[in-house]
Amino acid sequence: MSGRVAVLGGGAWGTALAVTLVRAGADVGFWMRDEETARAVNDRHENPSYLPGILLDSQLKATTEIDAAMRGATCVLAVVPAQTLRPMAQDLRRLPKIPFVICAKGIESASGKRLSEVVVEVLPGWPVAVLSGPSFATDVARGLPTAVTVASDDGDRAAGIARLVSTPTFRCYSTDDLVGVEIGGALKNVLAIAAGAVSGAGLGASAQAAIVTRGFVEMRRLAASYGARAETLMGLSGLGDLVLTCGSAQSRNFAYGLALGQGRDRTGMKLAEGVATASIAARIAGQRGIDAPITDAVARMLAGELTVGQAMGELLARPLKAEDE
Repeated sequence: MSGRVAVLGGGAWGTALAVTLVRAGADVGFWMRDEETARAVNDRHENPSYLPGILLDSQLKATTEIDAAMRGATCVLAVVPAQTLRPMAQDLRRLPKIPFVICAKGIESASGKRLSEVVVEVLPGWPVAVLSGPSFATDVARGLPTAVTVASDDGDRAAGIARLVSTPTFRCYSTDDLVGVEIGGALKNVLAIAAGAVSGAGLGASAQAAIVTRGFVEMRRLAASYGARAETLMGLSGLGDLVLTCGSAQSRNFAYGLALGQGRDRTGMKLAEGVATASIAARIAGQRGIDAPITDAVARMLAGELTVGQAMGELLARPLKAEDE
C-alpha cells in the first residue's frame, strides 16, 4: 500500500477504517474533533466511546488538527455522519485537491442531494468516490474478513482507490456506478429501521422477511430512477448491506427500529442515519412517482403519525397485484 490516507472522523467506523489501514502498513492521518477520545487512542490505544473493549494498534495516532491529518495525504476518507458532511468538507476548501471518498450513507435532509452531489458543490474539482457495503465497525476493527465496494464515476479512479485502501482482511471491489452504490447505502438504513420495528413489535420472522424483500424492490425502483444499474443493487452495496443491517441489533438502524417497535424511549440512542434519510427518501420517491409504501411508512412512523401495527395493516390492505409490478 502506498500513499498517505487521511481518515476524517473519530467514530466507530472512522476508527475501524483507520486502524485497519495502519495494521496493513499504511501511513494514516487520523482526525477527530474530541480531544479526550484522541488522547485515549494515543495513550491507551482504545476508543472507549465508540469501540469499547477493542484494542487498537499502537501505531495509530489521532489528532484534533485537521491540517495535520491532511498533510501529505493522497486520498481522504470522510467518515462523518451524512448530515455533517457539508460543514466538514467546507473546512477543506483551502487544501490541495485529492480524491475524496465518502464513507457515510445517507441523503442530505436539507437539500435532498446525494452526498456526492454535496461534495461536488462544496469542493469543485475534487475527485469524488464512495465506499459502501456490508460492514460492521466492530468486525472491521477486530480484523474480521469484510468486503465492500468503492464507486466513482471514473472506473479507473474507483479501482485505484480500491487498491489503495484494500488490506488482507478488508477487500474493496470497484464500480463506476456511483449513484447505484449511494442509493443502496442510503435506503438500506431506512429499511433496517422497518425490519427492526417489525421485530420489536413481535410480528414474526415471516413479516420481517416480507418487509426486507419488498423494501428491496423499492430500493431498486428508486435507484433505477437515477439511472443506476440493477446489478449494482444486487451487489455488496445493495443487497449485501441490506441483508447485514436488517437482521442484527448490531446495526444502529435495526436497533433504533427495534426500540420503535417495542415502544421504548429512543432518546440518547446512537446515531441511526436512516432516521434522517427516511423522510427525504419518501419525499423523493413521491416526487419521482415511485411506489415506495414501506419507505413512506417508516417516515410516518418516525414522525409519530403511525404505529408499527397500523403501518403493517396499511401495507397488507394494499390492492393485490403481480409481484413484478
